[in-house]
Amino acid sequence: MNTITTTHDLAAFCQEARQHDYVTVDTEFMRERTFYSKLCLVQLAMPGTGDDHAVLVDPLAEGISLEPLYDLFRDENVVKVFHAARQDLEIFWVEAKVFPKPLFDTQVAAMVCGFGEQAGYETLVRKIARGTVDKSSRFTDWARRPLREAQKTYALADVTHLRQIYEYLAAELERSGRTRWVAEELQTLTDPETYFTRPEEAWKRVKTRTNTPKFLAVVRELAAFRERHAQQSDIPRNRVFKDDALIELASAKPRTMADLGGLRLLLREARRGAIAEGILAAVERGLSCPPEDMPEPDRSREKLQVNPALADLLRVLLKSKTESSGVAAKLIAPSADLDAIAAGQRDMPALTGWRREVFGADALRLCDGEIGLAANGQTVQVVEL
Repeated sequence: MNTITTTHDLAAFCQEARQHDYVTVDTEFMRERTFYSKLCLVQLAMPGTGDDHAVLVDPLAEGISLEPLYDLFRDENVVKVFHAARQDLEIFWVEAKVFPKPLFDTQVAAMVCGFGEQAGYETLVRKIARGTVDKSSRFTDWARRPLREAQKTYALADVTHLRQIYEYLAAELERSGRTRWVAEELQTLTDPETYFTRPEEAWKRVKTRTNTPKFLAVVRELAAFRERHAQQSDIPRNRVFKDDALIELASAKPRTMADLGGLRLLLREARRGAIAEGILAAVERGLSCPPEDMPEPDRSREKLQVNPALADLLRVLLKSKTESSGVAAKLIAPSADLDAIAAGQRDMPALTGWRREVFGADALRLCDGEIGLAANGQTVQVVEL
């Protein structure tokens, strides 16, 4: 099995890959003990069969540079094919500020091509490539060397089957005229904003029962401190302190080291040193926050005057459209967006782009009373009024 451990060999493979229309890509990484994913393995395959033209790249090998790979990513004459690309792209963006272009994500394509909402790689391997995936090495320490042959075989299968899956889905998209739909979806994946974490907005991910501005001001400062400390130290957020400890801190509002010692949920490491000092400073900033700068919870959904009957009709319409188009419902519109449309909001993704073609145009007509819905056996049809 070909494992690349030198920059020279990687450059040679990438140069050969440029002679083809596409290359399949996957990664193995570790993130349990770090804030940022640690890249441990890159799998690449050019068009072919079996393990032909497929390699494993060891980014942990001494002296290797991944710049030839990044040059390949920048070559817009070669499509870079991934499955569920988001985490892989985040790694490459953080490591080298590069996105693979053009990009093709088989998970997104499968959801557009009628494979349902759970278009997992194993499902596509079984249904399209008529193969199987050995799961025995799924939970493994990819940072440990040497890799076992079983691990290498498992990793390589993530790009060898992907070739046939890509060719099938690309042809299906071309046949159905939906290539543009997938391209629209992938724009978000290649937007740096998707991977940019603002510490001052981290509080919005913390679930709280108390939503008073003063309480949220302390939560905001604590969450921002945790985010910055985790990034700078490259450790998981929960290694600084967990969400339940954050809520306890915001409720208790400790002002001294002694106060920290009386808390129940705070990790021992957070009761002293830089984390403890950061906690106390964050609490102080939150308590001294001027009223006009205090955060407010997002109550936009609470204020919606939802017409429940119309919302139910939109759900029926969406189900009808997904059945007729084969596009996964969650890719078109989540349930909360249907409620928003029923409440009169019109700046929703479901009403723009390809979604408007599939669902949004008729959704607006339904809201305006221009069409109705009628049962016809096992199907629901749109009726002009």
